[in-house]
Amino acid sequence: MNSNTKKTTTVDMTVGSISKLLIAYAIPLLLGNLFQLLYNTVDVLVVGNFVGTQALAAVGSTTPIINILVSFFNGFSVGAGVVISRYYGAHNEKQMHTAIETTMACTFVFGVLFTIIGVSGVPFMLRLMSTPDDVVASATTYLRIYFSGITGLLVYNMGSGILRAVGDTRRPLMFLCFTSVLNIFLDLLFVLAFRLGIAGVAYATILSQFLSAILILILLSRTSDMYRLVWRELAIDLHILQQITSIALPTAIQSTVTCFSNVIVQSYINSFGSSCMAGWSTYIKVDQYMFLPIQSMGQAVTTFVSQNIGARNVERAKQGTIQAFRMILSLSVVVSLIIWIGAAPITRAFSNDAEVLAYSRLFVRMNILFLNLGCIHQILAGALRGTGDARAPMIIMISSFVVFRQIYLYVGSRILHDIHVVGFGYPIGWILCSILMVSYYRFSHWEEKALAQTR
Repeated sequence: MNSNTKKTTTVDMTVGSISKLLIAYAIPLLLGNLFQLLYNTVDVLVVGNFVGTQALAAVGSTTPIINILVSFFNGFSVGAGVVISRYYGAHNEKQMHTAIETTMACTFVFGVLFTIIGVSGVPFMLRLMSTPDDVVASATTYLRIYFSGITGLLVYNMGSGILRAVGDTRRPLMFLCFTSVLNIFLDLLFVLAFRLGIAGVAYATILSQFLSAILILILLSRTSDMYRLVWRELAIDLHILQQITSIALPTAIQSTVTCFSNVIVQSYINSFGSSCMAGWSTYIKVDQYMFLPIQSMGQAVTTFVSQNIGARNVERAKQGTIQAFRMILSLSVVVSLIIWIGAAPITRAFSNDAEVLAYSRLFVRMNILFLNLGCIHQILAGALRGTGDARAPMIIMISSFVVFRQIYLYVGSRILHDIHVVGFGYPIGWILCSILMVSYYRFSHWEEKALAQTR
C-alpha cells in the first residue's frame, strides 16, 4: 500500500485526538450532506418562485415517496460502511477489498430494481398520500423522471460511503460541490430558458446525480489505495453480504418504515389543502437543514465507533460517543434558536403566498426547538450501529416514529381536526425515541456484544 496516499486520503480513528478526528470527519460530511440536500431545495425554490404553488406542493410532497426507496438503500450503505470500517480498523485488507466489490455489485442490482419499482409505483403512492387533484399531474411527472435516473444517486451514495468508511470525506464533498452548482445552473436553464416547468427541475437533478456517480466511480477505479474498485472482480460474496445484511437490514427497515410513516403524515397534511402542503414542504426543508449537523455527527460516530471496535478499544468508542453528543448539542441549540427567531424571513425565501407563509411559520415555530432531541437519538443510534447492533435502534425508532406517532395522529385528528395537532406529530415521536434510546444505551451491555463480534 502507498503510505503517502493513505496519509492524505484515509483517516485511522483508532489513534489521535477524539474531538479533532470527529470534527475533521464531520465537517466535510456535513458540507456534503448540505450540498446533496441542495439538489431538492433548489428544485423547491425554482418551482416555488417561477412555476407556482401547485408545483411547489408537488415537489415538496414527493419527498417522502423518494425517501422510502432511497432510505432503504442508505440502510444498506450504512451496513456496508460498518463492515468496511471494521476491516479497515483491523487492517484486514483482503476482506475489506471483498466487501467493496460486494457492495458495489449490489448497488447496481438495487439501481435496476428501484427504477422499476419507483416508476411503476408512482400512482399508488400518490393515492396513498391523498394527493389533491390539482397536484397529482405535476407530482407524477417529477417522480417518474426522478426514479428513471435514481441509479446515479445510489452509485454516488455507495461510493462516497466506501470513502467515508476509511475516513475520507473530503473528495466526495468536492464532487458534490461541483454537481450541486451544475444542478442550480441546469434548473434555471430548463425552467427559465427552455420552459420545461417541473419536468425541467427533475431532469436537472438526475443529470447532476449521474455526473457525481461517474466521478466517484472514476476515483474508486483509479486509486492505488486498499479501497480500489476492481471491475473484473465485481461479485457478490455471500459471507460478506451476510455480515452487511445483519446491520443493513434492520437499518434499512427502520429507515423505510419511518419514511413510509412520513407518507402517512403527509396524507394528514394534504387534507388541509395545497397551501398547507406548500407550507409543510417549506418547514420540511428548514427541518432538514437544521438536522444536517446532527445527522452528520451521527454518521461520524458510526465510523468512529466501528473502527475502534475493530481495534477492540471499547473505552475509546465510548469517549467518542460522549464527546460527539456534547459538541453537536451545543451547536444545535444555538442554530434552533436562530431559526425560531428568524422564521419569517427564512420561510419567505420559498414563497410569497401569504397563506403558505402563515403555515410555514407555524410549523417552524412549533417544531424546531424539539429537533434538539435528535442529538440524543441520532448520536446513540449511530454509536450502536457502529458496534454492529442495528436491531435495537430499528425497534426503538419504529416504535416511536411509526407506531406511537401514527396512533397519536389517528386519535388526535379524530378528537380535534386541527393543524396544530397534526403539526405536533413529529415532536411527540422524538420525545419517546430519546427516552427509549438513552435507556437502552445505558442498560443493554452493548460493550460485551460488540467485542464478541471481533473475535
